[in-house]
Amino acid sequence: MKRNGAQIVIETLLEQGVDTVFGYPGGQVVNLYDALYEYSGRIRHILTAHEQGAAHAADGFARATGKVGVVIATSGPGATNLVTGIATAMLDSVPMIAITGNVPRSQIGRDSFQEVDITGITLPITKHNYFIHNISELADSIREGFRIARSGRPGPVLIDIPKDIQTAESEFTPRPVDPPFPVRKPDPARLSRAAEAIRACKRPYLYLGGGVIRSETWELAAKLAERIDAVVGCSLMGLGAIPTDNPRFLGMEGMHGHYASSMAQSRADLILAVGVRFSDRATGNTDRFNRHMRDATIIHMDIDLAEIDKNVSSTIAVLGDLQDSLAALLDALEPQTHPEWRAEVDALQREEARRPAETVALAPRSLIRAINRSVNDDTPIVTDVGQHQMWAAQYCNLKTPRTFLTSGGLGTMGFGMGAAIGACLATGRRTVLITGDGSFGMNLNELATAVTYDLPLTVVIVDNGVLGMVRQWQTLFFGKRYASTTLDRKTDFVKLAEAFGAKGIRAESLEIFEEAFREAFRSRGPVVIDCPIGRDEMVLPMLPPGGSFDEMITGKEDDAHE
Repeated sequence: MKRNGAQIVIETLLEQGVDTVFGYPGGQVVNLYDALYEYSGRIRHILTAHEQGAAHAADGFARATGKVGVVIATSGPGATNLVTGIATAMLDSVPMIAITGNVPRSQIGRDSFQEVDITGITLPITKHNYFIHNISELADSIREGFRIARSGRPGPVLIDIPKDIQTAESEFTPRPVDPPFPVRKPDPARLSRAAEAIRACKRPYLYLGGGVIRSETWELAAKLAERIDAVVGCSLMGLGAIPTDNPRFLGMEGMHGHYASSMAQSRADLILAVGVRFSDRATGNTDRFNRHMRDATIIHMDIDLAEIDKNVSSTIAVLGDLQDSLAALLDALEPQTHPEWRAEVDALQREEARRPAETVALAPRSLIRAINRSVNDDTPIVTDVGQHQMWAAQYCNLKTPRTFLTSGGLGTMGFGMGAAIGACLATGRRTVLITGDGSFGMNLNELATAVTYDLPLTVVIVDNGVLGMVRQWQTLFFGKRYASTTLDRKTDFVKLAEAFGAKGIRAESLEIFEEAFREAFRSRGPVVIDCPIGRDEMVLPMLPPGGSFDEMITGKEDDAHE
């Protein structure tokens, strides 16, 4: 059947199983939007307030479902507004397709109105990108783009389509969806060495990353921990892979991780790292981490060769699909017990539990725990970036994978509103966004999107009036010289919410917050709850910059760094 380029795009999206796309129209995608209008009964388009919000929404949609998220933008500033969202997806291994329009091919390279080399700009932050030179290659390029986005370690792909390609006509023949590209099988010899090392160890630590969630191997990981009597920690991106109430789970480790989790990792004689990249936020100073762990066995299992030995030197590297690798280890290992190790870790957990009681009316830990009491196991919880993100990572009770959505690799302030919209639309469930007043200010315009689509979204603003994480660094390491981190903004978030058409509530005590949060879950549309907290609240524990686990700051008595 003959179709124009814009129709071929939509036909191919439908062929790939896409039912929702996010975007913002413009001159060089008006043909695509005309096709979306034509196919509106079969594909849903969500109009956001800004292209960056659309990219984050496609990202959130993908994280919540495991499917490929799709975003559309016009040329020039429309395309460049996607860049932060694409980079966010790239660093967190999120499958996403970004479709951009461009000026007609005859105008390329002439500095035409709203022309930009978006394939050149995004080359470092995509798995692959395409500039469509001929209508005959359009459908197959989109198909291949989807295959690349979802294969192996997932990531974003950009497809740039000149306007004259969108209007040209060509034959279109539907095709079955291609399976992901084949992934290499793990080396049996390396698996055998890994199993032998696990049998010989006495203090095993299972370290889980976002790859466990991407590969849907959380059940295998939990069984392996039980089989070898290991304690379990995770990276920020691995949160949700193991339920937080699992007795083996110690929580997130690293710069702002749980004390017991970080210390247990530093004392382990074997670290089985699954789908993690050992980022600087997880290890502190990598040279010192490598020296500290030189007597430990590090088994690194990953699908991406680039991550092996990139930051931390592994003793045994197992490259391949995590489903195959974990299943093979389970088959090779018999049950083990390590009572002395468990007793040592129990002591670490008791030490962690000895923390000062909260004395203020509305403290971060109490706030997150109140959220835990009201949400369901499958409630999507989204965060922005900053102190509130770390408090959520430390204290949220997570029972189900794909329910904790946060920007880890790029650390994108402003990620939350778009991602929460995407997750809410993907799941149909009331979604909770935990944000800070600084992060919320980055993309609060997307509140208009949430209101327009009457989305069941609860926005909790942890409002300390400062850029809290930077201020914390200034307190601890810069002699309390608070350069440009005190916001001094006069914004009334309750009135702001009402101006957008949402419900706004100010909660100045825990009791008011709990009632407001319950009320939000009984409401239909978006609800914004502004929660004023003290500006000097800190995220602890904390590894100092360039430090290691033996220098962990655990309380305000450690403020000797001033």
